[in-house]
Amino acid sequence: MSRIHPTVISNGGIEEEQQIPCAAAAASAWTVWKKSSMAFHGTDGFSIYDGKGNLAFRVENYSRKHKCFAGELLLMDGAGNALMALKPQILSLHNRWSGFSANKTQVFSMRRPSIFQSCDGAEVFMEPAKGRSPAPDFQTEGCFSRRDCKILGADGCEVARMGRKKANKSITLGDDVFSLVIQPNVDVELVMAFVVIMDRICRRSRS
Repeated sequence: MSRIHPTVISNGGIEEEQQIPCAAAAASAWTVWKKSSMAFHGTDGFSIYDGKGNLAFRVENYSRKHKCFAGELLLMDGAGNALMALKPQILSLHNRWSGFSANKTQVFSMRRPSIFQSCDGAEVFMEPAKGRSPAPDFQTEGCFSRRDCKILGADGCEVARMGRKKANKSITLGDDVFSLVIQPNVDVELVMAFVVIMDRICRRSRS
């Protein structure tokens, strides 16, 4: 577990390890490990650690099947309490997913921008949809499968950034572990849901 530890991202890239309090009035650093916290063979989940190295979010998925057969994913906190259900729309050329709160209210929908574009892009529409501009509320920029990606708000400002994880200044870890920096006053739970769905939307480019 020594390699699963948050780092700081500066303008020049990922630097040395440093703990950042999650509640601070500054960007918070997280470490995303594409592995179930249960560590069972064949799982395909996520373990997400906060700036102090504590397990903060997780996804336990026991199937690597296509979304038509695997069903929804459940985003939980570190203790295993359900936070959000992430459900794929089966017949969708845009690879659309929807996020639902614990009381089953739809929070957002997420999809590829175009069936003709690279599957590394995604856009998010918050609910309710009535009277909403056709422009997305969030969209990605960069290449998620290479762990070089930003999530931008409707105003074009950066909401979160993903980058390659470094064990030290000279060693970069594999893409199953990556760093995530989230800007202050941003819904962290929502960003975590976006990251999990992006992994599914971008799966074809990673295979």
